[in-house]
Amino acid sequence: MKPTLSMNSNHVMVRELKDYLMIALGMIFYGIGWTVFLLPNDLPSGAVPGIASIVYWGTGLPVQYTYFAINALLLLLSLKILGWKFSMKTVYAVFVLTFFLSVIQRLTSGLQLLHDQPFMACILGAIFCGSGIGFAFTANGSTGGTDIIAAIVNKYRDVSLGRMIMFCDMIIIASSYFVLHDLEKVVYGYVTLFVTGYMIDQVVNSSRQSVQFFIISSKYEEIGREINALHRGVTVIDGTGLYTGKQVKMMFVLAKKSQSNTIFQIINDIDPRAFVSQSAVIGVYGEGFDHFKVKKKTN
Repeated sequence: MKPTLSMNSNHVMVRELKDYLMIALGMIFYGIGWTVFLLPNDLPSGAVPGIASIVYWGTGLPVQYTYFAINALLLLLSLKILGWKFSMKTVYAVFVLTFFLSVIQRLTSGLQLLHDQPFMACILGAIFCGSGIGFAFTANGSTGGTDIIAAIVNKYRDVSLGRMIMFCDMIIIASSYFVLHDLEKVVYGYVTLFVTGYMIDQVVNSSRQSVQFFIISSKYEEIGREINALHRGVTVIDGTGLYTGKQVKMMFVLAKKSQSNTIFQIINDIDPRAFVSQSAVIGVYGEGFDHFKVKKKTN
């Protein structure tokens, strides 16, 4: 038992390390999008960064200070509802982003990319920001702010994270008009918000995509054991070939899309003549996949 426990412990540590590295990468992406493309071009954004931008334009206070202060309050709410695991990663993300905001601003001081092309600036900024938030979500973290509110709602309801964040941020972008006094910039802000939400959904959904396999093979036991080693379940179904009248064993497998190539390789190595059908599925819920997100009935 001890070697097994040690292997499981190492696996958990590696997975956690990957999560923290992915969050750091996401924060770098977000910092680039915000401070290189959006902030210098006076393009508003949503969430706490949007509030920090408004404060910066109005008072000149560096964005990292406002961003950190507001998130400190929201993290208390996160700790109570989402638990310490999500909150610890969010705290880590907030500190990493605060650090990189200072670094990126120093490295790009005096640099104003696309200053005469605000639309392109808002598109590129939104792509970087949305990808950064998506990376953080796939690693069970967030950038804080309205991401925390979206994560709380997503915990209990199957609501698109991107759309939820978009809904929360509309008022923040609209309020930037009182500082910028430029309706065109507000419109660009909404474009930024839409593209950011789209990118979040693309990144998050790509990591959650699942596929299903129907596999017919005389060597179903060998194939099934190898697929089980991937921590994926295999259900064997008795069938009859209508043309031949022979009894066959058909395996039903649900797996992550990222595991498709591995499963095909297993089948090809064991039985190249196996009959295989693969199709994408919209959602898979249960152990090893997503959790049900429905409100429990109360008597």
